[in-house]
Amino acid sequence: MRTVIFLLMSALAACIPMAFADGPAPSHGIEYPAGWQDWAAISVAHRTDNDTVRLIVGNDVAVKAARAGQTNPWPDGAVLGKVVWKAASLDAWSEAKVPSDLVHAEFMFKDSKKYAQTYGWGWGRWLGMEQKPFDKGPEVCTSCHTPVQDRDWVFTHPAVFPKD
Repeated sequence: MRTVIFLLMSALAACIPMAFADGPAPSHGIEYPAGWQDWAAISVAHRTDNDTVRLIVGNDVAVKAARAGQTNPWPDGAVLGKVVWKAASLDAWSEAKVPSDLVHAEFMFKDSKKYAQTYGWGWGRWLGMEQKPFDKGPEVCTSCHTPVQDRDWVFTHPAVFPKD
């Protein structure tokens, strides 16, 4: 009986690393946020300089803060995700811009103590459909976000949603 239990536990232990091996590797030492594809929308954006469209999503903490207008500063525990696609014209309506090729998904993780060196935010980015980690360092992120340091380092303007 001990041999059977030992073999079952050994088999289970061997499977655990495989369960996590399929997910993207960390970016800037930050784990890929599983399940973000089901998070609620906070805003959208269109950048004309590189012709991309962006959907900004958030975890429950971020969505609650955005809906309540409590975003300067964002509360600890908030995670903002920005999904970026190249923009394309809609076939049936050329004036409309729609998502085309996925460029990247990037995330900001608010923890004022853990990420004190990077202004209270952890920064991670994963590139393309393969979600390859972008690891040029969080300085790339913070230098881009310097113009909004007085908005807690966040460009996003939460969209207004009607009340129930």
